Amino acid sequence: MLDPLQAELPTSLPLVVVMERRQIADNRWTDASWRAIGVTVDPEPSGARVLRRRLDGGNEVQHELHSGFQLQLQKDECESYYHNLLSPHPYCYVVASIGEEMLPLPRLVTLSFDEAHAYMEGGEELYTVDMPAEIYRWAEAFVLQNYLPERRHKRKRRAWTQEQTPQ
Repeated sequence: MLDPLQAELPTSLPLVVVMERRQIADNRWTDASWRAIGVTVDPEPSGARVLRRRLDGGNEVQHELHSGFQLQLQKDECESYYHNLLSPHPYCYVVASIGEEMLPLPRLVTLSFDEAHAYMEGGEELYTVDMPAEIYRWAEAFVLQNYLPERRHKRKRRAWTQEQTPQ
């Protein structure tokens, strides 16, 4: 368990991603749909990347475990983390690429919407997963240590009718 009041927080956490494959009947374009259904802290981080490990093999629904991810927090992304944490539904964003077999392969996990959106604009698949409480507490402590929201200042109106125009 992470102590959010620790003087020195870790800047990365080892993670595991759970993907779900659902069979689609009577669709001529595809036979299955994929989605990320969970992200959690890896209790036994090995550092090695295990790409796919099937958890169960039902006919309609299959689950796969992807381990070896490191969730990195960066100080320059604190504003994005801050807005994510304050949103009604804080998310972990799983960025995946489509492999040769047309299967999604998770590549990274981030808490920054800005970073996730950049990958999505680049053509990568993006999945959202509800942020687990342990990751939320860790990210919250990181933001509290490294970010001070800028106070918004209301701009004063200028009398545009009295401004002189260049001649």
